[in-house]
Amino acid sequence: MEKKIHISVVSPVYRAEKIVEELVKQVKASVSSITEDFEIILVNDYSPDNSWLKIVEECVKDNRVKGINLSRNFGQHYAITAGLKYAQGDWVVVMDCDLQDRPDEIPNLYQKALEGYDIVYARRSERQDKLLKRLSSKMFHVVYQYLSGLQTDGSIANFGVYNIKVINEYNKMKEVARSFPSLVNYLGFKSCAIDVKHSDRFEGGSSYTFSKLLHLTSDVILSNSNKPLKLTVKMGFYISMLSFLLALYNIVARLAGIITLEGFTTTIFSIWFVGGLILLVLGIVGLYIGKIFDQVKDRQIFIVSEEINTLK
Repeated sequence: MEKKIHISVVSPVYRAEKIVEELVKQVKASVSSITEDFEIILVNDYSPDNSWLKIVEECVKDNRVKGINLSRNFGQHYAITAGLKYAQGDWVVVMDCDLQDRPDEIPNLYQKALEGYDIVYARRSERQDKLLKRLSSKMFHVVYQYLSGLQTDGSIANFGVYNIKVINEYNKMKEVARSFPSLVNYLGFKSCAIDVKHSDRFEGGSSYTFSKLLHLTSDVILSNSNKPLKLTVKMGFYISMLSFLLALYNIVARLAGIITLEGFTTTIFSIWFVGGLILLVLGIVGLYIGKIFDQVKDRQIFIVSEEINTLK
């Protein structure tokens, strides 16, 4: 009879050919202190280097290491989703592959979960990221909190331990625009966060460019909030009031003899301003329509081309 898996560790892999071996080594050492009934699920997000070959090597060494190779680059949160579809453990750990999320913190997260929590987030009290990444992350959370009305913690990302019932509910969600933390936050469940150490990247640099962060930000906001649409309504109301007051002023000024000649500059400015505002509102509405279009196509969230040591 096959042993029941107690802990699943899911990690999306991209540009990590020099990290995979060390990642597996450290995760094994850490999780083995809890149980020997574990699995490590490595999802290769169509990395352009030899990450998949390194994953295959680790799978051959130990059948508790499971490899999933996506058919193309879908993105980090889609790769996480792919790994979670294969997770069989009572508890699931999600972590990045670059070893900034420290495997030796897994026992601490697990012990906290045993106190009765379904989710235990890892709070990076002292982030080791570069200044630009920290600033962009902070900007994302400020904008997201304002537009969504939800409170988020910029020191919390994907790293954490999750009860399988949380993961099962997450797997039922079919949103095309995916952000693992925001979708988990929507699910609810009893949760807490503990401080963990955060390390420098083991090798190389972050694959998250500014354009990718911008794309992720727009996806998350448009998928979780309709506040941008409400803001356009407010903007339209305020501009209408301003236009009314301006018209009233012009009538009074004409009667008082202050204005004797209609201004060409004012007319052109008004046309450009209103025209730009219309394009802005149409653009926001268009983004929402685009997200609806992507969703109703009902395409696969991810596509697996190869898998090793999996039962599914």
